[in-house]
Amino acid sequence: MKLILTADVDKLGAPGDIVEVKGGYGRNFLLPRGLAIVATPGAERQIESIKRAQEAREVRDSDHANELKQKLESLADVKVAVKTSDTGKLFGSVTAGDVTSAVKAAGGPALDKRNVQMPKEHIKSTGSHSVVVDLGHDTTARVAVEVVPA
Repeated sequence: MKLILTADVDKLGAPGDIVEVKGGYGRNFLLPRGLAIVATPGAERQIESIKRAQEAREVRDSDHANELKQKLESLADVKVAVKTSDTGKLFGSVTAGDVTSAVKAAGGPALDKRNVQMPKEHIKSTGSHSVVVDLGHDTTARVAVEVVPA
């Protein structure tokens, strides 16, 4: 089965790579998880956009990581609007994807949600919370996220 990877897969390849895998592995693991798409002529033309999107989220070196850290820590208005009860308790919790969207909306850089380290207890109440972002190259940034009722 011929597939195009959309995410980094251990021991298989990087985003944009065209790989040949067994049918069951492709149908039962890669495709349902969104790690790959079927290699069609139209999809092969999308390889460049997949690679460009991956490069935009990638941290190139330690100088770039420090630059991103300064940008993230200087953000002041990172707000996540969620549905809440009358007492301020959330229906559900704030996810890493919610945090990356809020950072992008506040004018910050595009982040990969897998690099966002949520607190041990999930964020389930309104107020200010601190979230750690691993930028690689031994660099982490703390982002203050304000959870507000929607």
